[in-house]
Amino acid sequence: MSLPNSTADLLVLRPGDAGYAEETAGFQTGFVRRPAVVVGASSAGDVAAAVRYAAERDLPLAVQATGHGVPGAVEDGVLVTTRRMDRVTVDPVARTARVQAGVRWGEVVAAAARHGLAPLNGSAPSVGAVGYTLGGGLGILAREFGYAADHVRSLDVVTADGRLHRGLTRDSELYWGLLGGGHGLGVVTGLETGLVPVARLYGGSLAFDGRRVDPAALLAAYEAWTRTVPDGLTSSFAAVPYPDVPALPPHLRGRYVVSVRVAYTGADGERLVAPLREIGPVLADSLREMPYAESHTIHSDPDFPHAYYGDSAVLGSLDVARAGRVLRRTGPDAEAMVVVQVNHLGGALARSAPNAVPFREGRFLVRLLTTGDRERARALLDPAFALLAPDTLGRAVNFAFGAGDRTEGLYDAGTRKRLAGLKSLHDPANLFRTA
Repeated sequence: MSLPNSTADLLVLRPGDAGYAEETAGFQTGFVRRPAVVVGASSAGDVAAAVRYAAERDLPLAVQATGHGVPGAVEDGVLVTTRRMDRVTVDPVARTARVQAGVRWGEVVAAAARHGLAPLNGSAPSVGAVGYTLGGGLGILAREFGYAADHVRSLDVVTADGRLHRGLTRDSELYWGLLGGGHGLGVVTGLETGLVPVARLYGGSLAFDGRRVDPAALLAAYEAWTRTVPDGLTSSFAAVPYPDVPALPPHLRGRYVVSVRVAYTGADGERLVAPLREIGPVLADSLREMPYAESHTIHSDPDFPHAYYGDSAVLGSLDVARAGRVLRRTGPDAEAMVVVQVNHLGGALARSAPNAVPFREGRFLVRLLTTGDRERARALLDPAFALLAPDTLGRAVNFAFGAGDRTEGLYDAGTRKRLAGLKSLHDPANLFRTA
């Protein structure tokens, strides 16, 4: 089978073909994808050909770069994989990077670091830069510089009519909707983003034994501490009940680890974190001055594919009593392992920008992540999110880990209406209905 107007070496696979399973596999292993057609794109032209093919046959189309997210149920549809589109070009004078659709953040960090620059990347170097940015992009230095979407200079996108639009800027309404609205309006084949001058930073984590120090008390102390720090300091709180299994390092097996992670470009980092060290006995302390290229060690996210399910809540404020109840519900005695993360928002994240990233008034983001099938996970997590409902503004697109089938709460009413208008204009047949 061939696609019209595509390159001669375009990879096209169907179920049963050699390489089909490998091409559809992603970092997220908990959701099996069985598209009718897989297109391994190497260029924007390949993407455009795949879009035209799907549109002519009224087939749903979804996109996968690294597979950290779930592109949707594409049975009887087309899945475009972009991992071969992996070019990064840095302009150190303009302080910009051009990245194709399949580029991972680690590659951008490495290319920028050679010039003393940094992108607005997230905590995991294996995450795709484009997909992350289209969802907003809550990065390591988010409170100092804002969302990754705020720094995008231009976008290249294939719309539902199969046309490639190069260099969309903030003058375009489609640019506004794609940044925050994601792939539902088209397939972004590349973007140009601004870089910031960061060669080194103060960062790392302080870890506490959650069985010796009350996690709820630690969270209350953390919340109080966040009110004292400058806007340039970005941090998060995490609670992880590790199972006692041989696959884990001995120092983590069976432990309930509660930690605070910090990233800061200022010179007074040691002074600012001093109150955290007084909270209780420290299990591990990795806070240090580091090259920005080592920033991924602050969170040390898992670097191996695995199954997970989760969701998020953007909070107008953090009620520590209610949040403490969430910790008790999701701790070591829960039916399954639940990872809790609380990100401190505000600072530059609260600034307005010409894009569709919502809930900028939020002060905290709570993420809950677990394993198991979808129904079991929701039975465990939904009651925890219900505890946070009084302070919840909405949900974060990038952190609907397998819960993207639920669209309620992803946008405020005004943003949702504006995005719906763009959808009607640019994709009236709803080609990207699985995005």
